[in-house]
Amino acid sequence: MEHSYQIRVTARPFYLPEQSDEAAEQYTFAYQITIENAGSITAKLIARHWIIEDAGGKTQEVRGLGVIGEHPELAPGEIFEYTSGVTLATPVGTMRGTYQMIAADGTEFEAEIAQFVLSMPRTLH
Repeated sequence: MEHSYQIRVTARPFYLPEQSDEAAEQYTFAYQITIENAGSITAKLIARHWIIEDAGGKTQEVRGLGVIGEHPELAPGEIFEYTSGVTLATPVGTMRGTYQMIAADGTEFEAEIAQFVLSMPRTLH
């Protein structure tokens, strides 16, 4: 991949106890995503593809246009942040994926979202 097309994605997940129901095996997590254009050309986020896996091995794939209803366009050095959420049937899981991007010159490329862990903080061992 050419250096011009470089999107850096970082995720900060956190558990939402007030939106979870452990008795019903519903564990809700939020995650804050930071998307930074580390390349040298403006790029727009077109679509997302997430692979969400719980500790039981259940995998969900989520595909859609944009993020939170937006298609952020980032000039070099610009940052876009958003927060979203997911509910799992287990207290631990993982997410990873890609953003489909299109550069100002028409080149389409993918920005990788490295796997991150969703984990309920343990109060009892």
